[in-house]
Amino acid sequence: MDDHDLGLGHDLRVMSRRRMLGALGIAGVAAAAAACATDSGSTATTSSSPSTLPAAAPGETAGPYPGDGSNGPNVLIESGVVRSDITGSFGAYSGTAEGVPMTLTLNLVDLTTGAVGAGLAVYVWHCDREGRYSLYSEGVTDQNYLRGVQVADDTGTVEFTSIFPACYTGRWPHIHFEVYDSLSTAVAGDNARLTSQIALPQDACEAVFAADSGYAASTRNMSGVTLSSDNVFGDGWDAELATVTGTPATGMGVSLTIGVAEKSQNTQSDSGFPGQPPGGQGGPPSGGPGDEPPSGGRPPR
Repeated sequence: MDDHDLGLGHDLRVMSRRRMLGALGIAGVAAAAAACATDSGSTATTSSSPSTLPAAAPGETAGPYPGDGSNGPNVLIESGVVRSDITGSFGAYSGTAEGVPMTLTLNLVDLTTGAVGAGLAVYVWHCDREGRYSLYSEGVTDQNYLRGVQVADDTGTVEFTSIFPACYTGRWPHIHFEVYDSLSTAVAGDNARLTSQIALPQDACEAVFAADSGYAASTRNMSGVTLSSDNVFGDGWDAELATVTGTPATGMGVSLTIGVAEKSQNTQSDSGFPGQPPGGQGGPPSGGPGDEPPSGGRPPR
């Protein structure tokens, strides 16, 4: 969470991880296709099946500021968390995150069936224009903005209205998300099927940061990190890099197609925090959950 050229050895590790994830997704699709075979040996297609299938999205750490109950507060069990506009706080909190408007569209594909992910629930969260996470960072512990849940429609699509996130020290600009099998599972705040992150393209980030003075620190912070040096995306980002349209003046449109594999296939290679086991959620940086993203040491995910 909290967020160029590689050597041959690193390339091989990237290819190995991503190809393995893709293979898992393909295996699930193959099983679904076999189940749909007709008596004549041909396979049936339906309007709910995408024409092409994405690679499985890799599991990533939720980082130290998830707000899902795994590290302190659990926004998922709060009334009002199911909403499309996550720009403002809700419930007992008030306040609105300032920044360049962003519409986030996620298209889910259930790789266990080969069909669009209708009915899957998605929890999204990210930092604000200053690089702070609501409920955790100093100055916004009394806010819960930039967090919300949506349920995928019949086309497997969820959409959120938000603001473009900042770039803070040590992390590439990113958005966190968790996918749940149903809304009831999501709002219980437990048992996510997939926890992952979305990388934002460099040109879009640079355009946003240059257009709004509130992102002034982001321009400096981004000069010190690349996708390949980032501690989450550094092992490959093909399945995590979003497409961005629009302009800072008209609003940014961020979109990504997400292949959702079985929960057991969504493994992580490193938690990113000392003392945490591989695949763990990750813990807060030193000083506790109220700290800002640290300026030194190992950065949060």
